[in-house]
Amino acid sequence: LATMRTDFALVLTRNNGVHASKGPCQPGFSQSFYSVLISRDVLQGQGILKVKFDDCMGNEGVVFQSSNPLFGVRTDGSIFAQREGANLDEPVQLKLTASGPHTHVWETMVQLALIDLPSSQQTENEVMKHFHYVVQTPPPVITFPRSGRNITKGLRRQKRDWVIPPINVAENSRGPFPQMLVSIRSDQDQDISIRYSITGVGADQPPNEVFSIDPVLGKMFVTKPLDREHRSSYHLRAHAVDMNGNQVENPIDLYIFVIDMNDNRPEFKNQVYNGSVDEGSKPGTYVMHLSAFDADDNTTANGMVRYRILSQTPHSPIPNMFTINSETGDIVTVAPGLDREKVSQYTIIVQATDMEGNLNFGLSNTATAIITVTDINDNPPMLTSRTFSGEVPENRVDVVVANLTVIDADQPHSPNWNAIYRIISGDPSGHFTIRTDPISNDGMVTVVKPVDFEMNRAFMLTVVVSNQAHLATGIQSSLQSTAGVTISVQDVNEPPYFPTNPKHIRFEEGVPAGTSLTTFSASDPDRLQMQQIIRYSKLNDPADWLSINRSNGQIVTTAMLDRESVYVKNNIYEATFLATDNGSPAASGTGTLQIYLIDINDNPPALIPKESQICERTYRSINGVNITAADADTDPNAGPFVFELPTFPTTIRRNWTISRLSGDFARLSLRYQIYLEPGVYEVPVIVSDSGNPPLSNRSVIKVKVCPCDENGDCTTLGAVAAAGLGTGAIISILICIIILLSMVLLFVVWIKRREKERQTKQLLIDPEDDVRDNILKYDEEGGGEEDQDYDLSQLQQPDSLEHIISKPPGVRRVDERPIIPESQYPIRPVVPHPGDIGDFIHEGLRAADNDPTAPPYDSLLVFDYEGSGSTAGSVSSLNSSSTGDQDYDYLNDWGPRFKKLADMYGGGDDD
Repeated sequence: LATMRTDFALVLTRNNGVHASKGPCQPGFSQSFYSVLISRDVLQGQGILKVKFDDCMGNEGVVFQSSNPLFGVRTDGSIFAQREGANLDEPVQLKLTASGPHTHVWETMVQLALIDLPSSQQTENEVMKHFHYVVQTPPPVITFPRSGRNITKGLRRQKRDWVIPPINVAENSRGPFPQMLVSIRSDQDQDISIRYSITGVGADQPPNEVFSIDPVLGKMFVTKPLDREHRSSYHLRAHAVDMNGNQVENPIDLYIFVIDMNDNRPEFKNQVYNGSVDEGSKPGTYVMHLSAFDADDNTTANGMVRYRILSQTPHSPIPNMFTINSETGDIVTVAPGLDREKVSQYTIIVQATDMEGNLNFGLSNTATAIITVTDINDNPPMLTSRTFSGEVPENRVDVVVANLTVIDADQPHSPNWNAIYRIISGDPSGHFTIRTDPISNDGMVTVVKPVDFEMNRAFMLTVVVSNQAHLATGIQSSLQSTAGVTISVQDVNEPPYFPTNPKHIRFEEGVPAGTSLTTFSASDPDRLQMQQIIRYSKLNDPADWLSINRSNGQIVTTAMLDRESVYVKNNIYEATFLATDNGSPAASGTGTLQIYLIDINDNPPALIPKESQICERTYRSINGVNITAADADTDPNAGPFVFELPTFPTTIRRNWTISRLSGDFARLSLRYQIYLEPGVYEVPVIVSDSGNPPLSNRSVIKVKVCPCDENGDCTTLGAVAAAGLGTGAIISILICIIILLSMVLLFVVWIKRREKERQTKQLLIDPEDDVRDNILKYDEEGGGEEDQDYDLSQLQQPDSLEHIISKPPGVRRVDERPIIPESQYPIRPVVPHPGDIGDFIHEGLRAADNDPTAPPYDSLLVFDYEGSGSTAGSVSSLNSSSTGDQDYDYLNDWGPRFKKLADMYGGGDDD
């Protein structure tokens, strides 16, 4: 059995040591991961495994170290047990490091598993089967289970259970690559040619080509280093087919597990953590929590993080005020003495190390924890003095008379520092209060109720100060939290005051001028000063009805008091007076006198309304006028009123009647069967009030009598008639309106005719001689002016245009008519409006100006013949040098434009 155990270890070493062709020397261990089985009866010092290491420099000065104290390593790389019977209830991993003389460090992982040796009846295959379950190395050869039909003999083979052990591959292997993991074969490869393949994630699925297989030999390789943190396992399927692609064996599942290596440091989420703890906290008080994450497998030592405190700043009162739970990362206090007033903040460097905190083999990282010591109210406020003093002028409020200063060692501007001042004695009437300055925390003694020097010359206050927050448990208040404050009152000249203010008196209105109403006097509160003299004056007298005696304050009327005045509100007249002493400086006070005026019957009533309307027929008496009266007086000098018609003139009572409706209203209407012409009638009415004696007033109401419709409303014509106009006057007004409209119409017609005549005079010829529709063409004007020596026949207009066509280019006569279509001139309407004639002429002129076919064709017309035989005749008779009289009166027949010419030559009549 001992030999078998040794063979197992050799097999593991040999199988793990399968590499590809040897390349150039690479310093380090031959493998990144070793696995070996050991038994419980391993003796102390007994060798377990010898690792192969080469630093490519002869291994001189190389030192090996083991991370597990139960196992050691010799200088030749042999791992041995430090004591007998190492406790290996589960696989144990240890890190083996090799340190070179030039500070180079290499690492490898060794996994040790405990196995109970099989009994003598067990076969080697069964031992190897158990070995596959425990040892984390792949078997050298994996054979397809016997199933399916025999191809050659056609016999069905007996199926048996076959468990394929997982294949373990250490992550971050340095190769060389590809590195063989296992050989896969079929027991039919002796009979036929087999082709092997693998499928799954890492083979033919992303990430592709992590694993490969030799299709002929069935050797499976890993092609690159694996990363457990990226992917911890792979599930592949192995296939075996013949040369025709037919399946020879059922696919088998291959499970490849990536063995974790400690290749990740613990990482803190934050580099700086903030926590707080109250000052004076007891040992064991929780402060804060820190945690680090390790990407390695947390079920192994690679991912098991442990914490420890590296440093504490400052060291006061001791260097180790805090401790940290190595597994949870909770920081707690370990000693008393936290005092914010001495140390307000601690800075702690915390280290997180994996490999269960093994500083020799674990990877570490650090973070900073800032612990703020929070304030508690453990320092009572202390007044800087036991006594304070101040002074205040009498009758002043909102004045700071003393300032109390205090010191407090707690956190400024916090409830533990904010001071609250209270007056506990010396001010029973509440003249003072103490307000806290939010910036300096001082107490400002302020007057809130005026003090009187004649009553109190000084105050002795007792003041106590405390914090806004209660003192912490066990802290006693200091004797310096209480002080005495002396406030002296300064005497000042106080103004006189009216004992009764405002003063009310009652008088009937109508009091004559010179009547004494009352004496309105003031008192001086300065009893301790020398006797002062008070003088009175009037400050406000809206109606100027009163005067006051300067010395004694007697009020006398200067005019009659009238309750109905606009200055009287609610029967009360108000005046203000001023009392001034002769102190230094002088002081004055005001007093108000209110006079209640009792009403007397001094205003007669006035009729309301002043105007109204009524229907002309007596049967329309339902439209009578409701009347009342207004009286400026009040009860009992106002209503009820008495309404009556005067006896003169007699027609008033003959045509009108008044009936009483109530105490204040009556009805004025026409008597029955009385008809009045439409118009405005002034009806006098006598109104009397109920005063003693009563006052009467004769008022006139203007009543419009008008025809009404069936609803009792005045018609439009009736309203006009009611305005005081008779039927004849109305007819006259209508005739005047018709005449005025006729005159306006005649004026408009005259204006139109003048406009028509003005437009007619603008014509060149009379309408009868209108030739706008006729075009006169004069095609020959030669033969005249026989007294000329030169021949003008060359300028004569030809009868045809043939010679023009045959003329050389650039030569033409200036009076030749262009050969283009003639322009269309506007057509004159059959019956033109006089205003349209001028427009027609202007349109014709514009058409002629723009007509290239109209003479003079952009040049002057040349008349080359005016002699005998010419249709134009001779115009030499018009020469100014000719003699003889000629009658030009016929020019008057050519229209207004030739009339002036006729006057110049013929002297015809202007008509």
